[in-house]
Amino acid sequence: MTLSRLLMTVSGAMLFSVATASTTEILKPFPAAEANETRYVIELPQLADEDSVKVQLIAGKTIEVDCNTHRFGGEISEENLEGWGYSFYKVSELVGPMSTLMGCGEDSKHEAFVAMNDMPLIRYNSKVPIVIYAPKDVTVKYKIWQADVLEMTASEK
Repeated sequence: MTLSRLLMTVSGAMLFSVATASTTEILKPFPAAEANETRYVIELPQLADEDSVKVQLIAGKTIEVDCNTHRFGGEISEENLEGWGYSFYKVSELVGPMSTLMGCGEDSKHEAFVAMNDMPLIRYNSKVPIVIYAPKDVTVKYKIWQADVLEMTASEK
């Protein structure tokens, strides 16, 4: 093994351990997931203008569906981490699924991710991870939404 290859390997290992340590450190104040929960963590990259960006939390399950529109009931609540000033989110048990009642052929059945009806938009903040606790059978996804820079003046009437 050449010296440059050895240095690259050691540098990569050190960088990985620093990234892992910083993630571990920042998650220390947050409680571990309970036995019936999964803790999801979203770490966002830093952006130039984070005020124009939102994160949408999406919780749901992959189930067999047909041609109807399907949704789960439930909610995602924001809770404070006492003494730290951080927030975390809790996903309730999902209710349903509920669906429209169109007639569908048997060949329309397929597996798909079905989201709950509560999909909050939260502030984008790359300095603190978004921590979500969800029941074990629930998957958490997210979308990043960014506003256009089109600013308009309202008319007086």
